[in-house]
Amino acid sequence: MEFSHSDNNNLSLTKFESMLKTNNVLFFDSEEFENIIHHYLNLGKIALAKKAIKLGLEQHPASINLRLFKVEIFVIEDKLEEADKHLNELYDLAPNNEEIFIQKANILSKKDEHLKSIEVLKHALDLTDDVVDIYSLIGMEYLFLDEFENAKIYFMKCLEVDIEDYSALYNIIYCFDFLEQNEKAIDYLNVFLDKNPYSEVAWHQLGKQYYILEKYTKALTAFDFAIISDDAFVGAYLEKGKVLEKLSRYYEAIESYNVTLNLDDPTSFALLRIGSCYEKLKNYDLAIQYYYKTVHEDPLLDKGWVAITKFYKKRKDYQKALYYINKAINIDSENVIYWKLYSQINNRLDFFEEAERGYKKTLELGNFELNTWIERSDLLIKLGELEASIYNLEQAMEFYPENSEIEYRLAGLYFSLNKNDKGEFHLKNGLRQNKDYSFIIDELFPNLMHNLQVKTLLKTKH
Repeated sequence: MEFSHSDNNNLSLTKFESMLKTNNVLFFDSEEFENIIHHYLNLGKIALAKKAIKLGLEQHPASINLRLFKVEIFVIEDKLEEADKHLNELYDLAPNNEEIFIQKANILSKKDEHLKSIEVLKHALDLTDDVVDIYSLIGMEYLFLDEFENAKIYFMKCLEVDIEDYSALYNIIYCFDFLEQNEKAIDYLNVFLDKNPYSEVAWHQLGKQYYILEKYTKALTAFDFAIISDDAFVGAYLEKGKVLEKLSRYYEAIESYNVTLNLDDPTSFALLRIGSCYEKLKNYDLAIQYYYKTVHEDPLLDKGWVAITKFYKKRKDYQKALYYINKAINIDSENVIYWKLYSQINNRLDFFEEAERGYKKTLELGNFELNTWIERSDLLIKLGELEASIYNLEQAMEFYPENSEIEYRLAGLYFSLNKNDKGEFHLKNGLRQNKDYSFIIDELFPNLMHNLQVKTLLKTKH
């Protein structure tokens, strides 16, 4: 039987692993060792790669490529000085080996010396016929420097050499997106598609650019062409579904999402979107079924639990909404969105202590939106915790130093505690900042409307 190149590699690997088990030293040529090492590095099996390098160098001590693998291991293990030392030795032996320069550039990159790394890689371009990989490495170095225009140039060079280098194409579009050059991205993709009209990836990316610009009809056409180019392209069906939703063509969107369920394992995203489409079509039974399927498929997807909770919340079935948001919190107790919903629902149910606890947790998790501070403050007032409400609002003022909603509340709280000087100070601040919000005093502190000092101050707004 004649072995293919792949078969030979497998045979060498089997022979090598058998040798490790028996401790019998067998001979391999240097290319076999290179393939074995490459295999282990790809799998992340560093220990086995190191064994292969050691044995390889014992049998082929003059092999530059095997010594370069040793340098690669040093880089992986962050032993950059040793790697550099070995590279300098190798450079004396083979000054025109481009791999030496690539590894040197890799070390410089690891040291965050990206400009020097680029200089070295540009020198390597003069030494190799395989320029695509080096163009790509230069592009990545420019990305590290946030120099997206330069990065774009080198990724474009990759495509000029290899029109099917989709990794480069994705990086080009990433640069366009970061620079918010969506129209330029569209122009580039159209030129690319003139040369490669059946590129499903390019059509897909073109559709996404049109989607960003809200040109939904053109986006739909692009995704259709992506599907014509590859009728099993799951990503294109998902994006097409999103566009159809924007166009309020919900039945067609469901159909597009359903195709993805048949092509591949169900995704929580597709199930969630189908549920949302059915809800917009007022088919509530199917909507909730798909929301349930979403969280069954991926219990960690917060959007699924939020969709179920909001579904019941909209229908004022607060008990069920509370049940499901509690399930979500049991799965992920650090999710801010869950705690905000938990607070809102408990508030609706007049469970003020639980609602306040939810807002407190929301703040502890770093959500410092104004309405979070305000809602918590109002709940503390309802619970008679006036001092706690003041402390909460004083913390809020660190983030919103001149906010009339906070000032009026502090005024009402201080007047309620007979700290009239502080009450007057904050009420005057509130009136100065926004007189229209003075209704807060009447709404939250109706008893103060009989307070002569408060009444006098409020009259100043007229």
